[in-house]
Amino acid sequence: MHQEIKSHIDDPAFLEHLYRKNKSDFKTAFTSVYPEIADSIPAKIWHERLTYESNSISWGSKNDLLFVAISAFLAGMIARIPFTFSVSEDFFYPRNIAFIIFPFLTFFFAWKNKLAPKTIAIISALSAACLIYINSLPDKESDTLILACIHLPVLLWILIGVAFTGNEPNNLTKRLDFLRFNGDLVVMSALLGIAAGILSGITFGLFNLIDINIEKFFQENLVVFGLPAIPILATLLTRSNPQLVNKVSPIIAKLFSPAVLIMLIVYLGAIIFSGKDPYTDRDFLLLFNALLVGVMALIFFSVAESTEKKKSSTDFWILFLLSIVTIIVNGVALSAILFRIAEWGFTPNRVAVLGSNILMLIHLLMIGRKLFRTVSRTNEGIEVGKTIVLYIPVYFIWAAIVLFLFPLIFNFH
Repeated sequence: MHQEIKSHIDDPAFLEHLYRKNKSDFKTAFTSVYPEIADSIPAKIWHERLTYESNSISWGSKNDLLFVAISAFLAGMIARIPFTFSVSEDFFYPRNIAFIIFPFLTFFFAWKNKLAPKTIAIISALSAACLIYINSLPDKESDTLILACIHLPVLLWILIGVAFTGNEPNNLTKRLDFLRFNGDLVVMSALLGIAAGILSGITFGLFNLIDINIEKFFQENLVVFGLPAIPILATLLTRSNPQLVNKVSPIIAKLFSPAVLIMLIVYLGAIIFSGKDPYTDRDFLLLFNALLVGVMALIFFSVAESTEKKKSSTDFWILFLLSIVTIIVNGVALSAILFRIAEWGFTPNRVAVLGSNILMLIHLLMIGRKLFRTVSRTNEGIEVGKTIVLYIPVYFIWAAIVLFLFPLIFNFH
């Protein structure tokens, strides 16, 4: 759609048809491509039309609302399986928690983007294979099972991305839009979650006043139906009302990037005086890697936002410095896991962490190089975004290896 908008910007009838065909996707695509066509009078008119801030909130079409209602109900029924069929919660939730929400988001974008039947079949087959496989693993606590449960959501998340890009999986702009959507979805879900939490607190308080305990009923019914409904409803609201979060998300990225940069620098200095290190402390190493993943996610989100609107050189300098510090953090974590392997040998966890750290280090070096070229004015910020999205299939392959091969390689231990 991005290319169609650019090539038909002087064709009002074509653009109007494109807009009416899929308004939310048109808004997203136009916003992304606008900086390239901003000098065009028709583009300025469309920009004003699409960015006009109405006081009303769009809840989508009747079919959209019906989809949310049905999806929320089905997701709740899936989440309620342990209570309905006396299935062990410890068995069910770690393996299937991603299947409560992710397939419905995938179906939403497949439906909205009129995905080709072949692509739908491939996504469905992969999802079914994951579902059958994860529930076929031995019912015993093991490192490979935990790793499989951790990496399964990565695979399903990337399948959402495939559905999001529609019939243009190689369109890098759409891949960046998907990263941007994830940031907006987190913001909207957090707002809905806060509202739901306040309502829950009031409800508990009112029933406690009349000495009625609703805790069990609340957990087994309202929570299992309400929690999955939040990201599903947030997806609809985000896609139908881009104006709701398109100003909040950039502010969050702009505020948190320098804050995290300062925190990391201080934290690395504090490690020296704390007496703790990831070389001998396993829990500290795990926390270190969790911090690394979180910071990388922030870099991805910030870069995705930077490609939508022109960012100042200061913003790119902050992202460049953040990538450098994150490379240092990754280097420490990587050396620590190599030290532990040299001392105590290979285990599923150590191999998984080693592989993940190597992949992230390579990716960070690529991103840091592009950011340096951006701050030195030798390329545009969009090149950084392309570097991010081009590498995502590598994470998909690694997640698939950990999910499907690790249990076999390490004999389900």
